[in-house]
Amino acid sequence: MGNELLAFVVMVIVQFAFAGMLIISKLVLDGGMNPFVQSAYRPIFATISIAPFAFFFERKTRPKMTRSILFQIFLCSIFGITANQYLYFIGLKNSTPTIASAIDNLIPAFTFIIAVPLGVEKLGLRSIAGQAKFLGTIACVGGAMLLSLYHGKVVIGQLGFHWKYAESTGKDVNSAHSNFFLGPFLLIMTSLSYAIWLIIQTRVNEKYAASYTSITLMCLMASVESIIIGFCVVPKLSEWTLNPIRAISVVYNGAVATSFTYFLSSWCIEKKGPLYVSMFNPLLLVISAFLSWTLLREKLYLGVVVGSIIVVAGLYGFLWGKKMETSAEDIIEVNKEKEQPIKSVDLELQLPNSKQISSNFAKAS
Repeated sequence: MGNELLAFVVMVIVQFAFAGMLIISKLVLDGGMNPFVQSAYRPIFATISIAPFAFFFERKTRPKMTRSILFQIFLCSIFGITANQYLYFIGLKNSTPTIASAIDNLIPAFTFIIAVPLGVEKLGLRSIAGQAKFLGTIACVGGAMLLSLYHGKVVIGQLGFHWKYAESTGKDVNSAHSNFFLGPFLLIMTSLSYAIWLIIQTRVNEKYAASYTSITLMCLMASVESIIIGFCVVPKLSEWTLNPIRAISVVYNGAVATSFTYFLSSWCIEKKGPLYVSMFNPLLLVISAFLSWTLLREKLYLGVVVGSIIVVAGLYGFLWGKKMETSAEDIIEVNKEKEQPIKSVDLELQLPNSKQISSNFAKAS
C-alpha cells in the first residue's frame, strides 16, 4: 500500500513539474524573451544537473562508445532537444499552456504511426488490441486537428484573480488565439519530432546500456547546437541577459523539468512499469488548464475543450489496446516456455519492441 501511494504521489509531482514549466515559460516568452534564447539555455542547465548522475552511477559500468552510437546520440540531440525545443517554445509563444499540454498527448500516437512502417510495431487490425490502438491514434490526431482549426465560443471565461506579474508583461495569454493555427501546428510538429527521437533513442539504449551518460551527451550536443543557432538568429548579447524571472525559468526548465522529472519517471517505471507512467499524462492537461486559468487568466474555448477530451479519450484507448497486446504477448511467452523446456542458453540480438518504445516514451515524459 505504501509503494502504491508513493508511486502515485511521485507521478503527480512529475506532472506538476511539467505544468510549472509551461506556465513560467509562457510568462517569460510573453514578457519578451526570445524562444531561441530560451531553447539554448535549457539543455545547458540540463547537462549541468544530469552529468553528476552519469559520473557517479555509471563511471564503472559504462560500455565502450562507438562511432555508430555517437552518431545516433547526435541525431537524438537534434530531434529530441534542439528541433523539439525550438518548435515547442515558438508554438507555446503563439498558443497557450492548455493547448500545449493537450497536444503533448499525441506523442504515443505519432510513435505508433512511425513504428509500424519500420516493423517495430504491428498494426494487428484483426485483434481487438490492434483496433483499439488504431482507433485511439485516429482520435488523438483528430482531436488535435479540432483544437487547432476550430476556435468556437468561450466556455470558461477569465477569472478575476490572477498573477500580478503576468499583468506586467503587457500581454494577454488569450491574444495568442489571433494566430491560433501557427501555435498548435508547431506543437504538433513538436510531438512528431519527439516521436522520431523515441525510435532512435530506443536503439541507442539497446546498444549503449548507460542511460544517464547518453542523455548527458545528448544534452551537451544540443547545448552546442542551440547556442550556435541561437546566436545566428539572435546576435545581440542584450537579448541573452537573464533577469530574475528569466533565470528562474531556464534553471527550472533544465534542472527540474528535465533532470528531476527524468529521475522520478525512471524510478516509477522500474517500480510500476511504463503504462502506469503514461496514464498520468492527461493529468498535465488538467493542471495546466487550471493554473493558466487562475494565474494567466486564460479563456477556455469550445474547440480546445472538445478537442482535448477527444485527445485524452484516444490516448486511453491506445494505452488500453497496448496493455491488452502486452498481456497477450506475455501469455504466449509463458506457454512457449512451458511447452519447450530450456536445453541451452542462447544469446540473441533483439530488435526494439513495443515495451521498449513505451518505456522510453515514459522516461522522456
